[in-house]
Amino acid sequence: MSAPVSSVGLTTTERVILGRRVAEALPEEVERLGASRVFLLCSRSLNRNTDEIEQVRRALGSKLVGVYDGMPPHAPRSAVLEAAAQARAAGCDLIVGIGGGSIIDAGKIVAMCLEHDLREPDDMEPFHVYVNEQGQVIKPSFRGPKIRVINVPTTLSGGEFNALSGATDEKIKHKQGYEHAMMAPVSVILDPALGLHTPEWLWLSTGVRSVDHALETLGSFESNDFCDGMAECALRLLAEGMPRVKANPHDLEARLKCQIGVWQSMIPIIGGTPMGASHAIGHILGGTCDVPHGYCSCVMAPWVLAFNEPVNGERQKRISAAFGQPGKRASDVVDAFIRGLGMPRRLSEVGVGEDRLQQVAEYTMMDLWARTNPRTIAGPDDVMQILRLAA
Repeated sequence: MSAPVSSVGLTTTERVILGRRVAEALPEEVERLGASRVFLLCSRSLNRNTDEIEQVRRALGSKLVGVYDGMPPHAPRSAVLEAAAQARAAGCDLIVGIGGGSIIDAGKIVAMCLEHDLREPDDMEPFHVYVNEQGQVIKPSFRGPKIRVINVPTTLSGGEFNALSGATDEKIKHKQGYEHAMMAPVSVILDPALGLHTPEWLWLSTGVRSVDHALETLGSFESNDFCDGMAECALRLLAEGMPRVKANPHDLEARLKCQIGVWQSMIPIIGGTPMGASHAIGHILGGTCDVPHGYCSCVMAPWVLAFNEPVNGERQKRISAAFGQPGKRASDVVDAFIRGLGMPRRLSEVGVGEDRLQQVAEYTMMDLWARTNPRTIAGPDDVMQILRLAA
């Protein structure tokens, strides 16, 4: 059994702004940072179906030098490089991401691409995290970007707080991580009113993703009291806020509770607590099988809890307590919570059939968090045990 982490890492994020409209808060941050050429990556639906981005345009005025709204799910390398080419041509000195997880991730990787003048998909190869033949996680060392990022999330997946970002290598259909301390956002703006434009399934499923951050923290033997406390509070806020938003989408107080819960759920990951099999498998379901980001945790989290229970059942008791159901199995509590939100619960419900399971199992072993699951995962056969539970 691994010992708890003896330190907590911090990011280069300077400020998190709570509960203000983005068109009001963003110009103040741009001014504070001394930026004059802002490049915006944003949701296509926000840009074309609402006036939110137009409000940002008006607020930034001549400081806005470009807008990219074509990022597909899971941030394919080609689209990231297309956005980087436009940002380069615009001569930007600050990147702003407004949207869901793929847009947020892409913005951070665009900053890396600009720093290293990456222009072709293969140029990105030396920069991504990988697992070597000995099962060691290798994080390449490279110069961090000088151009910083401000993130404004419209979903609850949590990547807006992280220095780690994901992009998909389209040639092998594998989502890979890129990480540098300076890729973390300099600021995050939590505007709960933006969530009014987010489809219910997307808001709630990405919320389950952040629930999963907290689940895997509280299940990990490498966590510590500080990270456990953050995760437990995150669960309480999300367990309250998400059903309230489902019942009343205009409950902005509940939406902000969700967003703060997301932030708290990310602090252990940023601090160094490794995630486990749910996240590792989820990365493959997303990048390889095109499962929406949040749905990955919806269909995996309770099954991974059940798989891990023989070794970390005592730690899982805090999960049940955070949901207000002490004494019940955590896997059952989380299963009921996800079902109550109307989210899918099986791989078959998200289009992943028996014919994909072996590939998912093999690719999972290449993920950085497959080796840090509380119950040892030694190879694809162990992953298949979980996948068959979830099928």
